[in-house]
Amino acid sequence: MGRSPCCEKSHTNKGAWTKEEDDRLIAHIRAHGEGGWRSLPKAAGLLRCGKSCRLRWINYLRPDLKRGNFSEEEDELIIKLHSILGNKWSLIAARLPGRTDNEIKNYWNSHIKRKLLSRGLDPGSHRPLCFPHHNNTTSPSRPAPDHEFPAFQNLKTPEITDFFQQYRSESSPIVPEASDAEEHPDLNLNLCISLPSNSPPRREQSFQRP
Repeated sequence: MGRSPCCEKSHTNKGAWTKEEDDRLIAHIRAHGEGGWRSLPKAAGLLRCGKSCRLRWINYLRPDLKRGNFSEEEDELIIKLHSILGNKWSLIAARLPGRTDNEIKNYWNSHIKRKLLSRGLDPGSHRPLCFPHHNNTTSPSRPAPDHEFPAFQNLKTPEITDFFQQYRSESSPIVPEASDAEEHPDLNLNLCISLPSNSPPRREQSFQRP
């Protein structure tokens, strides 16, 4: 058997809260404190579900709620906490006094996601959207560091090792050894190679002064 609902749905209001209901809920919590949400509606004389009372209090009526826009400090704190906790909005809200988990989640989806994208960061992973070696300002001969492939960091299989070795060898400039350079000097491909002929060698004396 599953857990029984906190109240009979057929006997509860589901519409918008009235001022009278808000006043009843506030008065009851001031007198008895928070908690006991399953029994609170009957004790407070409310035809509401306990969950509805809890959400109404947390999201709208509690006195320590912050009103108005988020500050820049709150934005940066949310970004930092999200990079650590992910989409655990209740844990994030616990570190932002006066803000609710639902409020932070909505603000994340409507505002902070766009802020991270404008910085070139993935809102989910908080990593750059493009690998650094795709940047034109980066030298193409410089091998990519291991952190550019986060999915492979914890893998130690021979296939992954071969992948990094091949990537670095392809990315690094090939410098010929000294012996190879001596045996195969650079050729100027713009020079013309004359055809072999049986003509007599050039007479050097023709260029001598009489």
